[in-house]
Amino acid sequence: MATISKKAIIDRIAETHHFRSALTKRVVQSFLEEMLKELEKGNRLEFRDFGVFEPRLKKGMIGQNPKTLEKVPVPDHRIVKFKMGQAMRKRLNGEKKGRQL
Repeated sequence: MATISKKAIIDRIAETHHFRSALTKRVVQSFLEEMLKELEKGNRLEFRDFGVFEPRLKKGMIGQNPKTLEKVPVPDHRIVKFKMGQAMRKRLNGEKKGRQL
């Protein structure tokens, strides 16, 4: 399994569609920024057949420092849950039929 960077994805999109990398980078960055703004507002993002990003509040708890075994309060914090869509699930599981993302 490899780790693919945002830059690699941007370069691939730019090359495939014959766009300038700088323009592609601005579009991708703008898209990600808009997603983040909506998640900050607590909005759910749904991309049909791809998946759903849903912000959630995770309740605080008492954690433990693994080195010192000291009890440490962990405050409430927000997380993002992702649930993949049906077309993504099928493609990742090798099923050729189904809608395109």
